[in-house]
Amino acid sequence: MDRFLYVAMSGAREAQIAQAVATHNLANASTTGFRATLAAATHVGLAGPGHAAARAYAVTQGYGVDFTPGPLNSTGRDLDIAIDGDGFIAVQAPDGSEAYTRAGDLVVDALGMLTTRSGHPVLGDGGPIALPPFESLEIGVDGTVSIRPLGQDAAGLVAIERIRLVNPPPADLRRGEDGLLRMAEGLPLPPADANVRVRSGMLEGSNVSVVAEMVRMIESARGFELQVKLMDTAEQNDRASAELMRLG
Repeated sequence: MDRFLYVAMSGAREAQIAQAVATHNLANASTTGFRATLAAATHVGLAGPGHAAARAYAVTQGYGVDFTPGPLNSTGRDLDIAIDGDGFIAVQAPDGSEAYTRAGDLVVDALGMLTTRSGHPVLGDGGPIALPPFESLEIGVDGTVSIRPLGQDAAGLVAIERIRLVNPPPADLRRGEDGLLRMAEGLPLPPADANVRVRSGMLEGSNVSVVAEMVRMIESARGFELQVKLMDTAEQNDRASAELMRLG
């Protein structure tokens, strides 16, 4: 009975994890630049003398990120940018480390700092980008931020800083609990990549497929129900076995 019960229990646990991942993705279906979370499970045999081939449990291998590009939507806003192709925008995480995002919904805060709408400072070659008072702002295809200072004519654009754009291999990136991507532990920070291009006045949407995630949620719910029924069957078998022992 114990084999039956615990194998079913591990299957129910993985079905719950799959449901949680699908729910997380659905909650971010309209989040700018969001990349869907992936979860993979495998079977692992019970280790130990006499148990090597006795049973196998379902175990989560880990979580990954779907790097499929999201749709580009035109906004016409000067501070909105979208990565054209591969690449990421470098930002400063709350802990001070360098992190990466595809969310290009930028704003200028009260101190003149260029940040994402989530409040993460955007990094340039010399650190977080700070802007003096300006009348207008432009962001070039290479990430160069130019402004027209207060009181200057339309031809007086001044280049302030270039946004740090990087393109590390997706396999080297890990997503943190804050939703930002970082280089895997032990790997150096990637250099700025001059080949990464941005499109001003546009934002990249989430790459989550609502229909696909809903299907996964239904499949996971049915899988969970099946595993619970198996656990109930194991309990019934245990009661029947105990009753037979008493009769004996």
